[in-house]
Amino acid sequence: MDERFFTVEAELPGQFGRVGVIHTPHGDIRTPAFIAVGTQATVKSVLPESMKQLGAQAVLANAYHLYLQPGPDVVEAAGGLGAFMNWPGPTFTDSGGFQVMSLGVGFKKVLAMDTDRLQADDVIADGKQRLAHVDDDGVTFRSHLNGSIHRFTPEVSIGIQQQLGADIIFAFDELTTLVNTRAYQEQSVERTHAWAVRCLAEHHRLAAAHPQRPRQALFGVVQGAQYEDLRRQAARGLAEIGRQSGPAEGLSFDGYGIGGALEKQNLATIVGWVSSELPADKPRHLLGISEPDDLFAAVAAGADTFDCVSPSRVARNAAVYSADGRYNITGSRYRRDFTPLDDECDCYTCAHYTRAYLHHLFKAKEMLSATLTTIHNERFIVRLVDRIRAAILAGEFDELREHVLGRYYSR
Repeated sequence: MDERFFTVEAELPGQFGRVGVIHTPHGDIRTPAFIAVGTQATVKSVLPESMKQLGAQAVLANAYHLYLQPGPDVVEAAGGLGAFMNWPGPTFTDSGGFQVMSLGVGFKKVLAMDTDRLQADDVIADGKQRLAHVDDDGVTFRSHLNGSIHRFTPEVSIGIQQQLGADIIFAFDELTTLVNTRAYQEQSVERTHAWAVRCLAEHHRLAAAHPQRPRQALFGVVQGAQYEDLRRQAARGLAEIGRQSGPAEGLSFDGYGIGGALEKQNLATIVGWVSSELPADKPRHLLGISEPDDLFAAVAAGADTFDCVSPSRVARNAAVYSADGRYNITGSRYRRDFTPLDDECDCYTCAHYTRAYLHHLFKAKEMLSATLTTIHNERFIVRLVDRIRAAILAGEFDELREHVLGRYYSR
């Protein structure tokens, strides 16, 4: 990857946070940046053109889902992910590791982070059947669509993602839950490291074999749950891969993902551990966060980009972000409220529609309800991260954090 793949423009004094630019074949991403999630090559209910208009810089799709439907060969034949979904900007794909875990053992993300359960090596959600089996070579799983059997290895995941053609892709990793024992977490970190070596080697091999494909950046993924020694071990191991003899000798990752289950209150601490171990000249992506307090904590601790389905998912359930906190638009108080969803928001929805109208759409179960609310929520988060970036450059990060969080969580 070009040496100018990532440039740092400013740093947050005394912390790992910074402002920078990621350079991709489909445009620059100014960091910190929120990456909107379009799991199946679409941000649910919203046109790609609308995502561009609301300020999204990049979108992230999912290799697991696109592998099952419509198939990476179809996406490649269309000209790659961006062309397939008519998105002109940078694209990400994750490796499918999270979906294999969550769908395979019946856990949603919240359950994966539940520490109230008894610890066990073989974790399965109550009332669920195991759909995935992990071994040192890869994962065998059943499709959640039709029950057909499939096999992901590091090489398969990289092959799928190269066909999908995103600008930034992730190494295949094993995502554990907080229910897994310490012994299993140790084993998983070793397994994920071995898979990372294989991903890097396969990525290099396929890129050489298909020079017509645009150059993709490959990010290694740091696991280790909430254990400081495992997180640091995982981060150091990924950073040192190219210096060791073996299939990935002389190669290195273009950036790093920070993944895995973690409790909200430990987010900043864990990201800080990892940031202190990873190369400062490469971007760090935190997988799966979008709440305002998490965004400030993650940026201060060193995360450059982050993604989450939450803004669009909660929007489809009538939850609305505002400067004064999140609220549910189906509440009876909004039936005759002819003000915007958020008086301070500059999104398309707030410029043209009222709370009363959105209340009506949800009560009438109209599809437009999801579209308009998702536009608003995505813009709210994108704009917040834009403000964080500007505040770092202006030396006003702490003041912005105090102001924003003081209002948002005052309800």
